Amino acid sequence: MDWFERYESDIRAYARAYPAVFVKAENAIQTDENGKEYIDFYAGAGVLNFGHNHPKLKAAILKYIEADGVLHSLDMMTGAKRDFIQGFVETILQPRGMDYKLQFMGPTGTNAVEAALKLARKVTSRSQVVAFTQGFHGMTLGALACTANEVFRNVSGVSLDNVMHWPFETHEGGGLESLETLAAMFRNTSSGLDKPAAFIVEPIQAEGGVNVASEAWLQALQALAKETGALLILDDIQAGCGRTGQYFSFEGMGLEPDIVTLAKGIGGLGTPMAMNLVKPEHDKHWKPGEHTGTFRGQNLSFVAGREALRFFEDDALMSGTRAKGDTMRRALEAIATKYQGKGFSVRGKGMMQALDVQDGALAKAIAQDCFEHGMLFGPCGVGGQVLKLIPPLTIPTEELDAGLDILTQAVDRQVEAMQ
Repeated sequence: MDWFERYESDIRAYARAYPAVFVKAENAIQTDENGKEYIDFYAGAGVLNFGHNHPKLKAAILKYIEADGVLHSLDMMTGAKRDFIQGFVETILQPRGMDYKLQFMGPTGTNAVEAALKLARKVTSRSQVVAFTQGFHGMTLGALACTANEVFRNVSGVSLDNVMHWPFETHEGGGLESLETLAAMFRNTSSGLDKPAAFIVEPIQAEGGVNVASEAWLQALQALAKETGALLILDDIQAGCGRTGQYFSFEGMGLEPDIVTLAKGIGGLGTPMAMNLVKPEHDKHWKPGEHTGTFRGQNLSFVAGREALRFFEDDALMSGTRAKGDTMRRALEAIATKYQGKGFSVRGKGMMQALDVQDGALAKAIAQDCFEHGMLFGPCGVGGQVLKLIPPLTIPTEELDAGLDILTQAVDRQVEAMQ
């Protein structure tokens, strides 16, 4: 009996794209129950920045469990939480001169976004939020209102209110002039626009097609937030935690966001965790218990997440990430050059790289071809026309090269098949 087909909900998606039963995983390799190996260029949608079952992270969790460490604690104080907080502050925040409170909530990115939106509205006593075209911020109603994807929005079943969408920098109608137009509308008391509680944006839109905002545009957005008295929320849930060759995707841009939403890779080993960095002057607006979550005290995530922070105590992992990102970009640029007549384009940063093949059907065929030849990745963007590559940062060079070879050959086969 096919237990998945018979009993699991029809809502499953990735199982349809990757019809295999996976039973083992190590670093960048997943193995199915028939013994076939797949090079993982998807890494749990960015959760597994340090690969599957990293031995150091796994050892830390096993040691904690064997010592009968506290596993669930709501938001009570535990030694594991203290170790994580200390490690994050000393390794990430203090070296960057960043002063933030750490807020833990439910264990997924959408929980982080919901908390950020709620706090921004509480701080400003305003309701409207400005989000951007092709942004993805989650699937619960507040986060979904900020998400632009038509398919996701249409199944909400209710109106998605209190959010207006404006063109992202790289989209039609976007850019610095577009932001200045928006600023002029907010300045005009007869424009019909109320000043917002917050602007929420991904510095790199991951699910939206790997669209990268420039330093100039993000600085202009920050200036607009300050001018209007709104909070700037940077959603670094998929692009953060080292993915771009820096811990945050927006480092070095002169930005001081009011709230940074983090999740995915922050748990280290794939254990669920979400955390917001909140400026202290905003955090003080919370009253105890105003935003809760049963699993905001996930101690296994604190343990693995603390161990993962050790990767950022020196530049070894990040320098390797930048080098591997260059390798990925060169491979994709070679494909784009070969098929320049079809308008293929490459974009990304660090080890989040993408090839836009301008055709969702072609992208789906390439993904299926790669799966059949032992490589996993997920298309994204409008119509699913963008091939997004986000392998573990720890992937060995030989497996990175092998995965890129599989992709290159798949593109060749599928482009030829569709001609």
